Amino acid sequence: MNLADLSCLTEAREAIRVALKRGSRTIAVPMPVALPQWAEQHFYLSAESSYVEQRWTCYPFQRPIMDCISNDAIQEVWLRKSARVGYTKMILAAQAYFAEHKRRNQVVYQPTEDDADEYVKTELEPMLRDVAVIGSVFKGDRTRDKENTLKAKKFLGCVLHIRGAKAAKNFRRLTVDVVHLDELDGFDLDVEGEGSPVALARKRLEGATFPKLVGGSTPKVKGLSLIESREEQAVARFTFHIRCPHCNDEQPLRWGGRDKAYGFKWVDNDPETVQHLCGSCGALFGQSDYLRNWQGRFKTADGLYIDTDGSFRAADGSKVATPLSVGFHIWTAYSPQTTWSQIVREFLAAKAKAASGDKSELKTFINTTLGESWEEDVEKTDQHALKKRAEPYEMRTCPRGVLVVTAGIDVQLDRWEITAWGWGRGEEGWVIDHTVLHGNPAIDGEWDSKLLPYLEQSFAHAGGGRLRIHASAVDTGGHYTHQAYAFVRRHPRLRCHAVKGDSAEGKPVKGRSSLQDINHRGQVIKRGVRLWLVGVDTAKDLLHGRLQVEAPGPGYVHFAQELDDEFYAQLTAEHRVPLKTARGTSYRWVKRRQRNEALDCSVYAVFAAHAADLHRYTDRHWAQLEQMLQPTLFESTEAAPPATEAAPAPPASRRGPRIVGRFSR
Repeated sequence: MNLADLSCLTEAREAIRVALKRGSRTIAVPMPVALPQWAEQHFYLSAESSYVEQRWTCYPFQRPIMDCISNDAIQEVWLRKSARVGYTKMILAAQAYFAEHKRRNQVVYQPTEDDADEYVKTELEPMLRDVAVIGSVFKGDRTRDKENTLKAKKFLGCVLHIRGAKAAKNFRRLTVDVVHLDELDGFDLDVEGEGSPVALARKRLEGATFPKLVGGSTPKVKGLSLIESREEQAVARFTFHIRCPHCNDEQPLRWGGRDKAYGFKWVDNDPETVQHLCGSCGALFGQSDYLRNWQGRFKTADGLYIDTDGSFRAADGSKVATPLSVGFHIWTAYSPQTTWSQIVREFLAAKAKAASGDKSELKTFINTTLGESWEEDVEKTDQHALKKRAEPYEMRTCPRGVLVVTAGIDVQLDRWEITAWGWGRGEEGWVIDHTVLHGNPAIDGEWDSKLLPYLEQSFAHAGGGRLRIHASAVDTGGHYTHQAYAFVRRHPRLRCHAVKGDSAEGKPVKGRSSLQDINHRGQVIKRGVRLWLVGVDTAKDLLHGRLQVEAPGPGYVHFAQELDDEFYAQLTAEHRVPLKTARGTSYRWVKRRQRNEALDCSVYAVFAAHAADLHRYTDRHWAQLEQMLQPTLFESTEAAPPATEAAPAPPASRRGPRIVGRFSR
């Protein structure tokens, strides 16, 4: 073999080696590294979207969050945040990390299509240009490749989709390993009538070996904040703790308040004097003290913390299992991107403006500086005030004024919750029972063995007789819709109505009805079951108004002393807040706490009362009921009709209220 042949052979071998190396990239397994280490080695802050163009360095509070994002054992990471804490940069680094290091398909959702396009132009494309290691996996020419668009970026072995969250179609036909939700509180609560954006996004992960859902946002309105609700539902919820330079006690940085023995304090409205008051030793320390020893760790209320290696440890230092979902809260005071004096200056300006009636800047401060949801001064009912007026009548008995009993039934995964209300003249109301029936609503037989006996019972009346439940309403909007339909069909004499909440504004308590004629087996049911819509916001307005009535009489609500604190907490679990819509400001009822079954049951009991036409009764109608129950007990303001006279019948063309009453001895 001559030298020329040897040279050709060497070149061929080198070409084969290069080709094999390039071809094996898709199956090569790199040495595992966590996101914070990868970012500090490779990530770069581009000039278009950063105050300073430079290599990335993690802030102490960013490192544990990024560790959780890259931890395959954690399926969901939620961050309730303020501005200036670097969340967008963290998920941008994560997208590069999952593309280059883990080769996983991803989708990032922004609130709107315009937001998504802007994100690509100002964040994603500069990153693809400036992060050198991405060049080894990013496919083709960035400006001319057909697969490189505003909607998708294709990498070696994976793809990153970019979508707006306004359209339900953007949540279809995508199968990915990682979903990023940026500024989650800017998303619609219900995406074109197809449900929660979080639930729709989670569907994109079905089938993934290591599913990952990452969401972050500055919260907006309390009770309507998607990020707040997701963070609250996380298995472990963390706040960042630092050590006091005086007593060494761990504590979070807190805003505090004038009446709080901790948090930010300043002198004579001078922002330059601001310091943080330690909640343990009462000493003050400033921002320079905090930054001088710029360390800390995320901890939960029960002492669980994230160690420097990303592992989870109990308060005693022992390792614990990694939670499936984690929630974090971080606010501006932790960031070196602003000063504490500037935070106070913003607050004082917002407070002064709020004093003149404009709360817009104060709301912005609460949302974007403190990372907290804004709670309007809105209509709400004080649970403690209601409990104070409780009366000594016995539960499951009807006091003297009760003439009709209705019940509302809420169906949960493992139980039925029922509230029975007694009604008298002028719709004066008595809560006469709140019961929990444990069982499995998925089994038809348990509806008959648990719920049926309750609805068939009668309640002792103070006059000596007994009252049966005249009408009831059962919620069908949960997991056991067809089981509820079947129960209503089997027992028409119960006058149990199948109902579903109608959240549209201004709907009547007793809305329209429709026949449901398909069961859970797909079989057609002859004559079906009638499903009624309940104007839930209207019913809650009505109920809230009645809870404000202070003296017994028409509209007043009575409570038994046997009712516990949880009942009152559930009954007052919602308040009405103003929401800006395309048609102006609208007031809607939203939750202040998770459990609200007593309120839902009461709403359905109010519906059942409307289904019986009680809201249309006149004194004459109430007098007839009094005579039917116990003539000697009541003295009507209007003479009752003679015994031989039929109940007043409205003209056939305009039917009025029916006289109802299910009495027994």
